[in-house]
Amino acid sequence: MTIWRSFDDVPPRLQASAVTIGNFDGVHRGHRAVIARARAAADRLAVPLVAVTFDPHPMAVLRPEHAPSMLTGVEERAVLLAAVGVDHVLALPFSLAMAQWSPQEFVDRVLVEALHARAVVVGANFRFGSKAAGDVAFLREAGPASGFEADGVELDGGPQVWSSTYIRTCLAAGDVAGAAEALGRPVTVQGAVVRGDQRGRELGYPTANVPTDSLTAAPADGVYAGRLRRLDTGETFPAAISVGTNPTFEGVQGRRVESYVLDRTDLDLYGVEVEVEFVERLRGMVAFAGADALDALKTQMADDVERTRGLVGG
Repeated sequence: MTIWRSFDDVPPRLQASAVTIGNFDGVHRGHRAVIARARAAADRLAVPLVAVTFDPHPMAVLRPEHAPSMLTGVEERAVLLAAVGVDHVLALPFSLAMAQWSPQEFVDRVLVEALHARAVVVGANFRFGSKAAGDVAFLREAGPASGFEADGVELDGGPQVWSSTYIRTCLAAGDVAGAAEALGRPVTVQGAVVRGDQRGRELGYPTANVPTDSLTAAPADGVYAGRLRRLDTGETFPAAISVGTNPTFEGVQGRRVESYVLDRTDLDLYGVEVEVEFVERLRGMVAFAGADALDALKTQMADDVERTRGLVGG
């Protein structure tokens, strides 16, 4: 699988392709229904399947104050797309100039000139071009003259249509189980472990700390049962996970994901890339106060660990 980040990266040897287009943030079950249809078209036509996505998210350019936090970055998105049958990813740098392209200009520049599309498969609600004037009907009308067939796939899901917005709503409520159902896989956060303030170690529960920010969709503040996986060795450990700013102590800067690997105080994970998997929310974040705050916190942490053990083992 190859990531092309501009038209210039598309190799001249690409003479034909099947194309699917979207933000594909999270590559959730709804996306995979579209990709499966596109994969079938690519196989029928004996051409590679190219997924066209955008970086950054168009809303980050058009209305940055309303830009959503992202479930996946481009690289992770590409890995997930490859796992469900995409051969190449064209991650177009979205800009105000691109936003002004008419639907026909988008078709000409992306589908015809760059990718030589013979089939285009998108979600039924897909819109594109200036003022979102392009849709599936436009693609179907433009297709014959441009050498491609177009297909719009109805949105998938049960009572709730699978969407990136729905998944973000679940995460904002701490509903990692609901988000995982829509994703078709567990909710995870990846990053390099950084040195924290050592509060957990002082309390007997050393944690691996991964910073997060407003641009990354992480579960709501609270405590979760889950797992921590080292990306260098593949080792996986049961973990009690805290998300937030640790309100019991002052001076904590920034939101972070803190994972206590059950019964392990010997792990040196500083600088190691890890993946934190969320299984179930245990409780919201609590600020302990008063003379017995530390004792109350230790008691609560011990309970969190035992509940985690019951859910994920260890």
